[in-house]
Amino acid sequence: MTKAETLSRFNVRVIGTNGPTLMLAHGFGCDQSMWRYVVPAFQDTHRIVLFDYIGHGKADATDFDVERYSTLRAYSEDVLSICRALDLVNVQFVGHSVSATIGILAAIEEPERFDRLVLVGPSPCYINDDAYHGGFTRSQLDELLGFLEENPLGWSQTMAPAIMGNQDRPALAQELEASFCRTDPRVAKSFARATFLTDHRADLQRLRKPSLILQCSQDVIAPQSVGDYMHDQLRDSTLVTLQATGHCPHLSAPDETIAAIRAYLQDDGRPHH
Repeated sequence: MTKAETLSRFNVRVIGTNGPTLMLAHGFGCDQSMWRYVVPAFQDTHRIVLFDYIGHGKADATDFDVERYSTLRAYSEDVLSICRALDLVNVQFVGHSVSATIGILAAIEEPERFDRLVLVGPSPCYINDDAYHGGFTRSQLDELLGFLEENPLGWSQTMAPAIMGNQDRPALAQELEASFCRTDPRVAKSFARATFLTDHRADLQRLRKPSLILQCSQDVIAPQSVGDYMHDQLRDSTLVTLQATGHCPHLSAPDETIAAIRAYLQDDGRPHH
């Protein structure tokens, strides 16, 4: 695939020309517009790279292959294909939700392309397992995915408020619900399975880059126990628990999120415990 084809396929946008590259990666059922409050804070100091995953936003989904995209490694390969097309190295990668894991996989595969990672509401595994509390039982996730298969609209209406939190600000959940409904349904069903049934805990110790874990308060998708686990497993990691509630602090509490990201990127990247 040529550079132009890659950039078109993933609806890549580059903003600014100064300073290090900041790549912003959206979560499941979202698109790059979810970063609109964050971009202005960094566009004078960074070269910002935005994109949409296949089937999201304005990314092309005509050649979507269910088998290929049955794992998160296919999505990490797409991130790397964007990095190659733009000849990126030493990227400061910000990944929301499942994109945190996708970024970790990409940085393990081609470490020279990454400087450090910011993981917003991350989880390497959503399924409870012995001493590990991921937030869900397998049967709960099977029920959730079955609901999505049978009734995508109902799933979006039910899940968006739960994921977003902040019930006193219903417009936030309405935006997330609308984003879910815009996502190509074939992709949404496949990506949801790849997201929620994955277990990448064993990969955490393979990451050789420093990382910031931004843990939200009262997050039903990625509870505090997961943030603590990732901090324990990731070498050179810094854990910051935000006052922001819900799973999308870049939308619900952009100022606090921006401040935490900026403080980390301006620092030397060494962990603070």
